[in-house]
Amino acid sequence: MPFIEWNEKFLTGFKVIDIQHKRLVDLTNQIYEAIKQNQAEHIIDQILNELYKYAHYHFTTEEKLMAEFDYPELDYHRKEHEKFIQKVNDFIKERNALEDKRDFTIEIMRFLKDWLIRHVLGTDMKYVPYLKAKLEKAKSSK
Repeated sequence: MPFIEWNEKFLTGFKVIDIQHKRLVDLTNQIYEAIKQNQAEHIIDQILNELYKYAHYHFTTEEKLMAEFDYPELDYHRKEHEKFIQKVNDFIKERNALEDKRDFTIEIMRFLKDWLIRHVLGTDMKYVPYLKAKLEKAKSSK
């Protein structure tokens, strides 16, 4: 059983965003599986590199969508994204200095779970009704 089960509560209704959020769930579950199989230290670099790429790609996508529809909390959202990127950068800097890679990997997994719950299910879901309403308004005015 996965650490985090992908389900409809993660869906924003914007396909590109939903696919990207699912990728974050998948990454979190990969870490969990590696920990269960005592392979955590072997995947740290791969996961951190993927997280770094994911963050830049996903946040750019999300912020462009918010900017397109003048989302009023875009600046706050951007700051949240910057915090995520900073935390991933901190993990990258720390990884080589640590002897206990397993605990470090557990910390990354917990961070991602918290991000999914707090940011994706909280902060991200706040923009969904706003963007959908703006999108509907744009469609109806054509």
